[in-house]
Amino acid sequence: MSIEPVVPGLHRIAIGSVNAYLIEADEVLTLVDTGYPGKADEIVAAIRSIGRDPGDLRSIVVTHCHIDHAGSLAELKRRTGAEAWMHPVDAEMVRAGRCKRPLKPAPGISNWLIGNLILRLAPNDLEAAEVEHEIADGEILPVGGGLRAIHAPGHCAGQVALLWPHQGGVLLVADAAANVLGLGLSPLYEDLAEGRESLARLSELDFEVACFGHGKPIKEGASAKFRRLWPSARAVSPR
Repeated sequence: MSIEPVVPGLHRIAIGSVNAYLIEADEVLTLVDTGYPGKADEIVAAIRSIGRDPGDLRSIVVTHCHIDHAGSLAELKRRTGAEAWMHPVDAEMVRAGRCKRPLKPAPGISNWLIGNLILRLAPNDLEAAEVEHEIADGEILPVGGGLRAIHAPGHCAGQVALLWPHQGGVLLVADAAANVLGLGLSPLYEDLAEGRESLARLSELDFEVACFGHGKPIKEGASAKFRRLWPSARAVSPR
């Protein structure tokens, strides 16, 4: 585990191959995603490393139900008393202890190799957890200093991205895209066409910084980089 600041008030917690994010706002903490099962100790250690107490964690926003994002939700809720927020499609799965959805590799040999490895190893189940709050598309969540939720299906039907309205705008992309070997598609999608539509929609937003479930943040000019790869429907529509 390592923790590093992205911008003031936002920290990236790198837990192996996946990232969680910790937001300091309104004198409390909000966590975005929880990593694989068994990672609660590492996240608690990250909270303590910035001089905060686990009891300061009041909200956990889970971007989608996959095991590497929701895996430690139940344990962290027990450890901190935090309440969970998810899109209703994936909240239903986590409440039932399910995390696997039908996925196929994205185009490209590296995505085929990585995607098929993930599919072979990924479990079907996780520890069930209560999700107290369901997220609607476009909703401004009363946590983390006002996170705007954007439903971004494709990689996962109930996935949300989150726009944090600070420091020029920070987009928490989840797995709508990745930035491991440069900015590009995630290795796996339920519906690639829908995933591309979500990326075009995200590219319409204004944000200086982009943070990913997998890979390093883009710390400047992020929305322009998204628009170059995934022009919005508005940008390409005939006049």
